[in-house]
Amino acid sequence: MDLIFAAVVVLSASSLGIPLFQVAAKREKRWISGYVLVVALLSALAIVAFNSVAPQPDPAFKNLLISDSLGNFFAIVTLSVSLFVAVASLEALRKSDNLPIYCGLLSFAALGMLLLSFTQDLLMLFVSWELMSLPTYVLAGFDKKRVQSNEASVKYAILGAMSSAILLYAISLTYGLTGTTQIIPAVRYIAAQPFSLATSIAILLFVAGFGFKMSIVPFHMWIPDAYEGAPTTVSTLLAAATKKAGFVAAIRVLLAVTTVYVVTQNPIFTMANILAVLALLTMTLGNVAALTQKSMTRLLAYSSIAQAGYILVGFVAYAYGQQTNAFSQQTNAYFTEATIGMTGALFHILNHAIMKGAAFLVAALVLLELKRGDVQAYSGLGRRMPVAAFTMTVAFLALAGVPPLNGFWSKLLLFLSVINGPFAWLAVAGIVNSAFSLGYYAWVIKRIYIDESESNEKVKEPIPFIVVFGVSVGLMIGLGLFPQQVINFASSAIPNIFPR
Repeated sequence: MDLIFAAVVVLSASSLGIPLFQVAAKREKRWISGYVLVVALLSALAIVAFNSVAPQPDPAFKNLLISDSLGNFFAIVTLSVSLFVAVASLEALRKSDNLPIYCGLLSFAALGMLLLSFTQDLLMLFVSWELMSLPTYVLAGFDKKRVQSNEASVKYAILGAMSSAILLYAISLTYGLTGTTQIIPAVRYIAAQPFSLATSIAILLFVAGFGFKMSIVPFHMWIPDAYEGAPTTVSTLLAAATKKAGFVAAIRVLLAVTTVYVVTQNPIFTMANILAVLALLTMTLGNVAALTQKSMTRLLAYSSIAQAGYILVGFVAYAYGQQTNAFSQQTNAYFTEATIGMTGALFHILNHAIMKGAAFLVAALVLLELKRGDVQAYSGLGRRMPVAAFTMTVAFLALAGVPPLNGFWSKLLLFLSVINGPFAWLAVAGIVNSAFSLGYYAWVIKRIYIDESESNEKVKEPIPFIVVFGVSVGLMIGLGLFPQQVINFASSAIPNIFPR
């Protein structure tokens, strides 16, 4: 736990120290703040990676945090995305006078995500949630000269405040029912009690509160406007990092509950069934809406919604496997499916962070260099910006689940986890949606390499973006060719959801 404390100290120091560049440094020296942030994030990431080599569950801060494989997994994902965004921002905001403020806010958001990854207390979860969310409300409106950016910030902040209020109400109900804010003791207490309507309400409130950040239907309405209006580097952070923090919160609370509790006494309304309906609606609405978009950031936003639906498939397999065992005392096969589903969900969370992060950063570079964000602007991009074009192509193919890229393996695990049980229809829906999504991904790829651009002038691609693109493409191809190590890492985190 000392290592996690060290990572927290590093990010706390950078969060408080970097904004001082705004007042203490001359305007021409403020760019240093960007490099300080990169060093801080790289240091925190290295510490967490070292901690993950041989993790043992280790509580600290009066059991508010716990260092375990699940926390290490999500901390590595969120810190990696934050690092990529910081590196890209060195170029995207190079001329901004407010770079120290931007970097300070990004550091605070990364600190919130780090704490959220390791939390095992509901109050600590809420504090971490707000520490992550509040800076992103400001970052979404960082481009004050654009009306869209201001609107995005306001909408995101209002709906985010509603989400936080719902989450706080769920926490207060849970404390009133159990007398504790510790997640595992609260779940064990609930398991020992008879069915309670108040507990069911608390669980459903958690679904709504976490669903906002995870962008699952019907809590997705803020996503397209916020992603389009925010600076595209910030949209990358929202789609590829803070969204993943929502998933770790849901895993620690909701999926722990599924091991011992059903939402109602009616078997129709189990957590698995509720999640299955949400998964179907989320993946379908996201893909159908993406097909009609003319703005690249809105297309990516709806695609992100659809990807959340795929991840929920793994949650369904896990919830059903745990509940089946609880109801019938069978051994069974569904523990295997539950493990496969949860492994696939964690793997796809990592993959989505890489794939969608790369796609959004390509969109950021195109907007930066070409001053356009519409899909038409990508016509002939393969000739004008070959590195960015290749990165976008690989990212889109990976998002569609085309082998041998990384997205294929995580989707395969997700669909295999439900194909043999009562949720086989969800696997079919996922396969159909993946094929459908390939249509609009291929449409963009066609524009990139086949369509003629308005200008054939080649654009110089900045070094920071090229570095991020190179690492991202390497990961998408590398994890596709050699997925076993990540699969093992993800599966090792599953027992931490609800320690026996």
